Amino acid sequence: MKRFLTIILLLTTMAAVAAEYPLRTTMSLNHDWQFYLIEDGAAKAEYVTLPHTWNSGEHRCVYATAHYTRTFAVPATMRGKRLFLRFGGVQSVASVFVNGRYVGEHKGAYTGFTFEVTDKVRYGENNTLMVVVSNNQRSDVLPISLDQDIYGGIYRDVELLVANRNIVSPTFYGSEGVFVEQHEVSQERASGVVKVHLSALDEGAHMVNMRIVAPDGYEVCRHSVKGGKADKPVAVELPFSIDYPDLWSPESPTLYRVEISIGNFDKPSDVVMLNVGFRDISVNDDNRLCINGQAVDVCGVNLAHDRAGVGVALSNEHLDSDLAAIRSMGANALRSLTGPHAAYLYERCDKEGVLVWVDLPLTCSLTRFGGMYFYPTDAYKANGMEQLQEILYQNYNHPSVVMWGVFSLVTGRGDDVMPYVRELNDMVHKLDPSRKSVACSNRDGEINFITDLVVLRQDVGWTKGSYEDVAVWCSQLTNNKKFGKLRYGVCYGEEGVIEHTVDQLSRTEVGARYLPERNQTVMHERYIALINENPIFWGIWLDNMFDHASSINPSGKRYSGVVGFDHQAKKDSYYLYRALWNSSEPTLYIAERGWQRRCDELQTIKVYSSVGRPTLVVGGDSVEMHELSPKCWCADSVVFSGETMVRVHDASGQHRDSVKIIIDKLRVRR
Repeated sequence: MKRFLTIILLLTTMAAVAAEYPLRTTMSLNHDWQFYLIEDGAAKAEYVTLPHTWNSGEHRCVYATAHYTRTFAVPATMRGKRLFLRFGGVQSVASVFVNGRYVGEHKGAYTGFTFEVTDKVRYGENNTLMVVVSNNQRSDVLPISLDQDIYGGIYRDVELLVANRNIVSPTFYGSEGVFVEQHEVSQERASGVVKVHLSALDEGAHMVNMRIVAPDGYEVCRHSVKGGKADKPVAVELPFSIDYPDLWSPESPTLYRVEISIGNFDKPSDVVMLNVGFRDISVNDDNRLCINGQAVDVCGVNLAHDRAGVGVALSNEHLDSDLAAIRSMGANALRSLTGPHAAYLYERCDKEGVLVWVDLPLTCSLTRFGGMYFYPTDAYKANGMEQLQEILYQNYNHPSVVMWGVFSLVTGRGDDVMPYVRELNDMVHKLDPSRKSVACSNRDGEINFITDLVVLRQDVGWTKGSYEDVAVWCSQLTNNKKFGKLRYGVCYGEEGVIEHTVDQLSRTEVGARYLPERNQTVMHERYIALINENPIFWGIWLDNMFDHASSINPSGKRYSGVVGFDHQAKKDSYYLYRALWNSSEPTLYIAERGWQRRCDELQTIKVYSSVGRPTLVVGGDSVEMHELSPKCWCADSVVFSGETMVRVHDASGQHRDSVKIIIDKLRVRR
């Protein structure tokens, strides 16, 4: 009965909307799905609400095929309209059927897609929608080898779009169909063209109109051109020029509104509105990334796509929380690993001035059993090109997106991947010359010189050598003439689990299950101190912001985040960077607090402080502290016995922190 009433309500609502609003409308199709998971030949059925995935990230990832089915009503009053199904994201292959008729297939885990179903629906009736979803690994769908799990499921929203006959196409690579190309951006002028992909079924001329509105509501540009009948989307170009624009930057993320209408201004058949920001992206001779000619200290984090309990089926509230944690730590940039996040996250970054790097899913796992990541087949290469175009077109208008990632951590084994990397890089420059191409590399050689920018993944001190070798490596980058041609940043990270404690530090073996947080803490302390002494990188990228599921790892997780998989438990390293990077909020934090029970009476206490020299009190005694590195203070050879409270405060007494340390000589030393 409840489902029957829901269908009646949807039918009534759509009829009312069609009568009142002649332009495009969208209806959510997130509810009342029947879900059938086909695993080991058996089907498990249940009702689910989208976003949905059949993996939570808590256990080993299940790779399977599933069917999602539901009905949706199309009233007879919709006859003459065009209907589209819009999917925000499905992992990773989706085949769509309406009333048993095949609509299309999409191959890619992180991009959206839209199919027109006008000729598949039955007006005045209920219609059946089925989506066959598979997250099984395939040699023709990127990514093939990666540390993140492919969860499976319809993990972003699904909508029914109802539109008129002559519209801005919603099917062009799953994008908005409007692209604001910025050819010239300066304090004096912003100019370029707005490309509109017109889909017009009626004969005759169709006016394509463009307005650009400044943040204060003032119209700064207007232009119209005529387009003809276009059964397939056809690009129509409208030039624009704005004198003395308010430019977008991290400090001042100014957004303009672009309005596109089809038909007469006063009675259009379709309207699309979007926000854009005008900015210039460059790299200066000192290897600094510049926005509008101003150098930016890029403090970035790698951001995976999942969290405990919900997997990749993230809500807007989850994304808000993640971005708030990133901003509170003081980071001003994020990297979307292996593919884009939901558009909502980038809309928030547009408004807050956060810089974004979006990866193409051409990547290889960090583990020694990562497997093959590259197949030199036409199907593999075509899918990579298809996903690249979807990523670029779907995120083209976000001013926060300043670079496109071409590859990540590809190895030198197997067939030569460099010709394909060059093709992808050329495609990036062809489609979007206004932004930079970038790659994350952990190998030497010519592959590092293909993209505009490269971020060097550094594991010295973790898997090899000592932390002091970082300074030697920085010196080599500076003095070697060949390296001088690189525009390089740095990426680093090590795994650490808050619950894993250790008394004596030692190198953690790759693939180990016991991952003491202290190892991760010391690694970050030493790396950031040495890198700050050698300010030669255009950007610093932490790998990662949050722990994430990784079934290819023995532990089932990648614990390299500075925050846990629940996206709540902050590790010591989070507060280290908060003290270093966040200049607007004070930080005073006693480190290594997870190591509460200790064996030795003599201990070292470390404190991260952005509020000056801290005052340390152990028991009832004041203890002198010295600065170990910027924002990191230390007290050596502090005597403890039994249970002792450790307190710290700043000179004003306004900011405080405290922990309890227990000396247990009988505890087994780790």
